[in-house]
Amino acid sequence: MSGKASPQGGSSSPENKPLASPRAGANDDYDPHEHRQTENPTNNVESLIHLLKCSLGTGILAMPQAFANSGLITGIIATVIVGAIITHCLRILIRSQYWVCKQKRVPLLTYPESMRGSLVAGPPFMHKLAKPSAATVDTFLVVYQLGVCCVYIVFIAGNIKKLVDPFKEMRIELHMLFILIPLVAFNLIPSLKMLSPFSLLANVLTVIGLGIIVYYVTSDQKTDEPIDLWGSPKTFPLFFGTVLFALTAVGVVVAIENNMKTPKSFGSNFGVLNIGMTIIVLLYVAMGAIGYNYCRSQCLDSITLDLPDSGLATSVVIMYTIAIFISYALHCYVPVEIVWRDYLKPRLQKKGVQKFWPYEYGLRIVLCLITFVLAAAVPRLGLFISLFGALCLSALGMCFPAMMDFCCGWPDRLGPGRIIMYKDILLFIIGLIGLVAGTYVALVGIVKSFTD
Repeated sequence: MSGKASPQGGSSSPENKPLASPRAGANDDYDPHEHRQTENPTNNVESLIHLLKCSLGTGILAMPQAFANSGLITGIIATVIVGAIITHCLRILIRSQYWVCKQKRVPLLTYPESMRGSLVAGPPFMHKLAKPSAATVDTFLVVYQLGVCCVYIVFIAGNIKKLVDPFKEMRIELHMLFILIPLVAFNLIPSLKMLSPFSLLANVLTVIGLGIIVYYVTSDQKTDEPIDLWGSPKTFPLFFGTVLFALTAVGVVVAIENNMKTPKSFGSNFGVLNIGMTIIVLLYVAMGAIGYNYCRSQCLDSITLDLPDSGLATSVVIMYTIAIFISYALHCYVPVEIVWRDYLKPRLQKKGVQKFWPYEYGLRIVLCLITFVLAAAVPRLGLFISLFGALCLSALGMCFPAMMDFCCGWPDRLGPGRIIMYKDILLFIIGLIGLVAGTYVALVGIVKSFTD
């Protein structure tokens, strides 16, 4: 097995070895980390930079509106709490994947394969869930990544509309239509290596743009209305969904750990994950607080839309529009790989198909069209962010890792008084409540936005 990481954060050639007894492996000398063979592994500093770069997307730009839904003090406290919970869940996800790899004696496994393996090791009532769990995780991953792409289309079109409206006002759906062909063409680039120069450009533009945004929101105010310190329970689920969308980069975190030169240092107490997530949470709290102080209840879906009409502010909108356009292809690459490698290509091979490229490019076009149709049907950036954050990341970032941690500890590694079991049950319940409440409130908000 090569051990090369895939977009799902696992192996590019999945192993299907039977799982050993849950009691086996505690004293096993097999260490998956020592058997990984990754091309161009990253050191700790490079891994930390990758983790930080992934936090500077549309999520951080939506934090001022998230604070408008939560209130200033509630937003600060809740962001720190949610950040701590998400960090812990990501740690137990990485730990559970390592444990399943150790049991199967393989270097790497994808998130879905690890989920299946952990449920097999759990209590008997979990065993029936093992087989469909992999497809369930894949479904959530695909839906989430396509949701991100929908968010990006709405973001790009909304920012172009802000630039064009002073000259000619048009519906946002028309701007989406204008960018459709360039998006499809860019999405046909077949490899991440070919996208890497564009990714570098996107990172540079993002950092510069973020610096200019901070300058604006700290030097002026959009309104003098009073600050809401505590918010309302009715809009808090929207805040929860936005924060989850912003903070929970499940696939990215797993992929970074899988490609590290020293993966054991990733989840240590002062490792890459804890340091990176601490910096990220502080950045999001800062942007949410100062952005909300700038625009108060008038915060729009993205802070770029709240900036004044000036040359410097316009340059920020242009930079972020280009950066997010580039990021669209990077995020669409993940669902393409999942659907193509695990589902479509194996079926074509069984049918004896010789030429695969027309089908793969057809898949890329279809997925791009799906995101366009959804974005055009519901051009509501903030509600889209909350919807996909609550729906997908509550499951991927909280519920599933809690289930895996419980099953991997079953039956005799659940701590004194089975405290780990109760902790995992609590995490699962929090994730489930966030999923149901956040999804419901976001859907109600979407429906209301069309009827008002």
